Amino acid sequence: MYSLAIFLPLIGAVIAGFFGRRLGDKGSQLVTSGLVILSAVISVIAFIDVAMMGNPFTVDLATWISSGTFEARWALRFDTLTAVMLVVVTLVSSCVHVYSIGYMHHDHSIPRFMAYLSLFTFAMLMLVTADNLLQLFFGWEGVGVCSYLLIGFWYDRPSANAAAIKAFVVNRVGDFGFALGIVGCYLLFDSIAFETIFREAPAMAQASLTFIGIEFPALEIICFLLFIGAMGKSAQLGLHTWLPDAMEGPTPVSALIHAATMVTAGVFLVARMSPVFEYAPETLGFITFIGAATAFFAATIGLTQTDIKRVIAYSTCSQLGYMFFACGVSAYPAAIFHLMTHAFFKALLFLGAGSVIHAMSDEQDMRKMGGIWRHIKKTYILMWIGSLALAGLPFFAGFFSKDIILESAFASGSTIGTLAFVLGILAACMTAFYSWRLLFMTFHGEPQADEKVMAHVHESPPALPLVRWRLSWVFWPRA
Repeated sequence: MYSLAIFLPLIGAVIAGFFGRRLGDKGSQLVTSGLVILSAVISVIAFIDVAMMGNPFTVDLATWISSGTFEARWALRFDTLTAVMLVVVTLVSSCVHVYSIGYMHHDHSIPRFMAYLSLFTFAMLMLVTADNLLQLFFGWEGVGVCSYLLIGFWYDRPSANAAAIKAFVVNRVGDFGFALGIVGCYLLFDSIAFETIFREAPAMAQASLTFIGIEFPALEIICFLLFIGAMGKSAQLGLHTWLPDAMEGPTPVSALIHAATMVTAGVFLVARMSPVFEYAPETLGFITFIGAATAFFAATIGLTQTDIKRVIAYSTCSQLGYMFFACGVSAYPAAIFHLMTHAFFKALLFLGAGSVIHAMSDEQDMRKMGGIWRHIKKTYILMWIGSLALAGLPFFAGFFSKDIILESAFASGSTIGTLAFVLGILAACMTAFYSWRLLFMTFHGEPQADEKVMAHVHESPPALPLVRWRLSWVFWPRA
């Protein structure tokens, strides 16, 4: 039954993609949203069974590739890490599908949009349930292709086309490193299956590989290459430039891809391969540094942005930095905990921003907003809740997950861990500042828009605020 959770979004994507004209807009929305919601229900059941009841298992589907000693199988791995990611991906995707019914009602290509959303969801689910590196790479490239399609959905806009191409090209840089890491794993372990790699990793701790004519510790070089792939997908310092530009896509795309799912794939990869990364201390130090530097650097840029979606985008980049330096100090559960909490409150912020943009007649510049809280009180309350969770106010989700990351960095006792702790504290202070700045510039003060725009400021249609049921995840989550 749990396998259905993976393939239902694919079925929805195929139906909407190939039969969208016959189904019409409403039919495509109903099919894709219904199947993703059903997938979310099954994922919650799987989470209770696998993560809470402690019943991990693997579903072996078929042999994919068999050539000499190389074999790759299609198998779905259901363990605690997978169960958490299933819940995050399917619940957020369900909210975005429903939200899109209202947000995209004016668009002329609704079946195509809904098909892309469901196809992306399927690719992400394939990524998190992969039982070997090649299957994970399949899902990895699948979400890359879908992100290109979704960012450039409004292909008549040159800026959207440029942003889609930029995201695709920058991610290929990281993916080249990931591919080399997979090859390195096969050369060292004669397998790409996770079970084999994890079992033999301790014995290979002293092994070496020759790379560019120089001999390196094998696990160090493999983990470094895998992390390069994670840097690209999760927009870390140096490969981060695609993320802010990706805001050219529709707001539901920003919520699904750039807040909760695709950008967390890199964190998931490091957590999944953690039994190997633990034998690569130099790479872990590098991950800690890159993560801490990204958290600080992105927060400084967030202070100066005036586009409401770009502020939230740089915030996402900063929070991903927290997750990575948690992995760098071996606090993998803390990283995944923050991944989960961040997914819900950041998606809430993006969808709330979409509601503001809808109310302001597609205006995204915060300097042209202000004084609108009385007109969109529901959105105002939801934006406050998301911002308080992002800022890490006590008793909100962000407080618990960020606190455990900072505590882990400080408790590591290493120089790089202490540096990450200091940069994390500074980034947290800046996060609180730009969160308040966004709220005050958007909702308070004197109206900066002209009278014609202010006369049309109104609350979003019912399909958009349905995301409020998610708030139980923003308040006091279970660790």
